[in-house]
Amino acid sequence: MATSKEQAVKDYADFEEKVKRTIYIDQLSPQVTSPVIKAALAQCANVVNVEFIVNYTIPYDIPCAVLVELDDEMQAKAAVELMNDFPFIIGGMPRPVRATYAKPEMFRDRPPRPGIKKEFCWVKQGDDEHETMKKLKNLAKRQEAENMALVKTQLEEEKELAKQQQELLDGNCKKYDMLDTVIQNGTIKNLAHRYGVNLDD
Repeated sequence: MATSKEQAVKDYADFEEKVKRTIYIDQLSPQVTSPVIKAALAQCANVVNVEFIVNYTIPYDIPCAVLVELDDEMQAKAAVELMNDFPFIIGGMPRPVRATYAKPEMFRDRPPRPGIKKEFCWVKQGDDEHETMKKLKNLAKRQEAENMALVKTQLEEEKELAKQQQELLDGNCKKYDMLDTVIQNGTIKNLAHRYGVNLDD
């Protein structure tokens, strides 16, 4: 029977293997879902698990980044190369995204590393680090406000882009419907006969 230390070593080794076969994708559209990601990667990899990274600093439930676990490390390499060479397609339209290899700190459920003790301490007023921490806190607040402004702008742009894409798709659909109607009612054959065009050619 394995001891708790041996089990911890095994759990972390399994986790490291999981990290190697996982990719990180960001700059995602809020319209992206798990099926969209699976469909986009289906040509080069088998998606085992999709985990969206929730951004708790904004009051919107939108996917900004995702960890995608694949079958093996070779598929992860192929997926990163594919997504860096070709655009990500959403609703028939290309979208730029960035794909990289995952890192252990990106995982919410990572096991503790064997042999490493977590150390922390409270910072009290009057400590040397207190002023530094205060500056960092103010910087984080300012960054949060800037982030919120960017997210609102992104959502507005996404809405406008979705509208443009829908109009384009509706226009294409109408063209195909018109072509189907022309073919079915015999107009094409009449025009071909009139102008002496052989449709078999």
